[in-house]
Amino acid sequence: MYILVLNGPNLNLTGIREPEIYGSTTLEDINSALEAAFEGRVALKFDQSNCEGTLIDRIHEAGLDSDCAGIVLNAGAYTHYSYAIADAIASVKAPVVEVHLSNPSAREEFRHRSVIAPVCRGSISGFGANSYRLAIEALLL
Repeated sequence: MYILVLNGPNLNLTGIREPEIYGSTTLEDINSALEAAFEGRVALKFDQSNCEGTLIDRIHEAGLDSDCAGIVLNAGAYTHYSYAIADAIASVKAPVVEVHLSNPSAREEFRHRSVIAPVCRGSISGFGANSYRLAIEALLL
């Protein structure tokens, strides 16, 4: 059994890009901390892409894999307009938890709406790197 932690566009720059919003912890640091926190409980697989089609392919692949217990997805800006990613989530069996480092509702108005939230099991935002940990815990319930 494993959980896929999937990150979308610009999250490869976490720790560098707008640290006042996203923090100074890198994506690699977040992934390492998650591996340590869940060692012995569940295997974690990590992926990141700036390409919508690649994210959809990964959702399909993991979401239809009977060994996948769920997907933690930070879709970045695709959260707000990618109906293709929403359709991919709706098409797979594995539950998906939407995560965000910041609180989109406290930011620019265009970030207030998530088109993927209605097809996700739940959404966790605003807790920085801990949003990922909370999402994994939720999938393990």
